[in-house]
Amino acid sequence: MSLQRKMGEEIGRARKQIGMTQQELARHAKTRQANISRLERGIQNPSLEFLERVTKCLGKKIRIKVD
Repeated sequence: MSLQRKMGEEIGRARKQIGMTQQELARHAKTRQANISRLERGIQNPSLEFLERVTKCLGKKIRIKVD
């Protein structure tokens, strides 16, 4: 599974855990619902700035681990 796909699944899971729709997340993150959908499906290559904005709206932080 690609990194984009894993990341998208985690963001989708976090969004659903707090009962937020893609549309609501998009509004809070100042983007379109289509961008959130593509992010969650792992077909968008998001910038770190975009990821930070989205995860902040979810009350989460980005952690990067390099092995």
